[in-house]
Amino acid sequence: MRSLERHRDVGAYALGVLDEADAFRFEDHLMECPRCAVQVTEFGPVARQLMLYRSSTPRLVHPLAEPGPRMLDRLLSQVAVRNRAGRRRLLLALAASVVLAVSAPAVAIMARADGGGAVRIAATDERSGVWAQVTTEDEAWGSAMEIEVKDGAGPRACRLVAIGRDGSEETVTSWSVPRHDARPHTILGGSAMHPEDIARYEVRTAKDESLVTLEPR
Repeated sequence: MRSLERHRDVGAYALGVLDEADAFRFEDHLMECPRCAVQVTEFGPVARQLMLYRSSTPRLVHPLAEPGPRMLDRLLSQVAVRNRAGRRRLLLALAASVVLAVSAPAVAIMARADGGGAVRIAATDERSGVWAQVTTEDEAWGSAMEIEVKDGAGPRACRLVAIGRDGSEETVTSWSVPRHDARPHTILGGSAMHPEDIARYEVRTAKDESLVTLEPR
């Protein structure tokens, strides 16, 4: 894959439509391209809205039907409203995670998100210094997830793994951590497992090193 084509694949990677081989090559590219890493992060909120639109589309709508030209504007407006409404809750969750992390290597905090059926878990690992938050919502096909990560030890490729109560594992999504960037980054993912079937989540490096474990209580 040529360099120009790698840049053009940032949208396909963020939406999770690249095949495994192309996704692996693009993750290598992300390690050396801060511009693409930033664009992948910026795609996160829009990609989640598109996922929600797809899951809520009535069966009578033709699968090839396209949204109207003003739909993106409406989605972006909804994202802005939700971000403002959730900023205070996020700050409280972060403060609680810092206090609880003092007494244990990794502490998980679980709460209902937005007053609905979604469940939010946050944890900080004292050894790695990685903070992660997973918001999981039950869907007919499994679980829709939003992952927020703060990891200042980049650059490195990471992934979120859902571990079932039966011991099975499924990679939910993967991303690249920019160099020395400890700001929170948002990534979207999904699992065929329903929330009640998931025993815990683990953020791991591409070399399978565990960075932080999130365990529902």
